[in-house]
Amino acid sequence: MSTNRFPKITEKGLEDLRKRIGVKITDTLEPWNYEATRDAIRHYAHGIGDDNPLWCDPDYAEQTRYGTLVALPSFLFTTNRIISGYCGGLSGIHAMWAGADWTWHKPVLRNDVITTEAHLKDLIEHQTRFAGRSFQQIYHVDFFNQHGDQVAEADSWVFRTDRDEAREKGTKYTDVRGKVEQLSDEQLAEWSKLYAAEEVRGATPRFWEDVQEGEELPRMMKGPMTVTGFICYAQGWGGLYIRANKLAWKMQQAHPGLGIKNRFNVPDCPERVHWDEAFALEVGAPGAYDYGPERCSWLTHHLTNWMGDDGFLRKSNCQIRRHNPDGDVIFIDGTVSRKFEEDGRHLVEISQRAETHRGELSASGTAVVELPSRSAS
Repeated sequence: MSTNRFPKITEKGLEDLRKRIGVKITDTLEPWNYEATRDAIRHYAHGIGDDNPLWCDPDYAEQTRYGTLVALPSFLFTTNRIISGYCGGLSGIHAMWAGADWTWHKPVLRNDVITTEAHLKDLIEHQTRFAGRSFQQIYHVDFFNQHGDQVAEADSWVFRTDRDEAREKGTKYTDVRGKVEQLSDEQLAEWSKLYAAEEVRGATPRFWEDVQEGEELPRMMKGPMTVTGFICYAQGWGGLYIRANKLAWKMQQAHPGLGIKNRFNVPDCPERVHWDEAFALEVGAPGAYDYGPERCSWLTHHLTNWMGDDGFLRKSNCQIRRHNPDGDVIFIDGTVSRKFEEDGRHLVEISQRAETHRGELSASGTAVVELPSRSAS
């Protein structure tokens, strides 16, 4: 028997949301980080399992061309809640972060102060296997440093879905919802070899002339997924609705849709789908699962390991294709699909694909990396 526990998408809600398209957002949550401090950069890097010394070791970073610590490209997720999935309108309706299209213009250096401007760009209706009728809510965000220089810009999008529809009628996870697949010690030992072999290119330049179209990047692994890992990411990224005590109460008073009652009849945040399996199953997910920006950051980590200190990530488009629940293992592969020169820059385009250990597509992406050239050295 079907039970409607959660609010529904309404035409009035959609009409109100469409009125916001193109309007600069002036009232939103403060970011997790205003400044790219040493600790903020390191906490975010460690939250995605990245120990690149360019982000984490001040003594090392001082010897590079930057002369100081650099914030990893995906660090900017911490400087704006909207790019990370905080969205307006349709109170009480689930928002599932599903991708981002980034362009970076300048590096973010230690102690840079970041400000942002954002607006709702579009609202597009879809039919999905996850929840039937869904709406893709696309935002655009611009990022600036303390000098007024634009360091980056990005579109990101969430899918607004009826939680009850996803649970009752969604077909995407029918066969795996709540299923526990135990991994063998032999599997874990074999996969761990990828961690042992993971290489940070670092100070050794990867020259554009040495890269060939069709060349494959080293495979990167993430996982096996654990709730501990999801929380580790939230520690560096900040989350969207994670609040404690009076601050949680104040948020729920201002936004009642953010207080969804738990098994103790206590209002708690919708973000707990990432650590509360019972609640994740209620909204139609296969179990507690990873964060979308986290997975996008894994794809950029794959690229920055490969390109080295003298490379610069210009663009990254990441599209999330499914949830990665607790227990999943993710393998990220990449191929150089094009070499080209543009505006005096030596560039390579890379196609990326992230699959689970069962061969399911988890995420896909394309990126453009600027590499040093021997002709300029």
